[in-house]
Amino acid sequence: MGAMSEHQHGYIHRKDDYLRRLRRIEGQARGLQRMVEEEQYCIDILTQVSAMTKALQAVSIGLVEEHLSHCVVDAARSSDEEAREKITEAVDAISRLVKS
Repeated sequence: MGAMSEHQHGYIHRKDDYLRRLRRIEGQARGLQRMVEEEQYCIDILTQVSAMTKALQAVSIGLVEEHLSHCVVDAARSSDEEAREKITEAVDAISRLVKS
């Protein structure tokens, strides 16, 4: 997680929102476990998996937007080389998200 120590990450101003969303997703995961333990209907479980997946995707898209708006823009202001590095990072991250 190549973080620059003096750099403040773009999502920091929304950190509480991200933590709230992730805690909600954590609760969804526990709910899914409970549904399997209780042998709930397959389609109901799949519906909850879909909801959890959408919630994770929303967090991912938000973080990509924050990265582009802050980290990439800051790097572009610094130098072309740093901008290229941050853009490559973003493209790699987006590629991983699309493949998942």
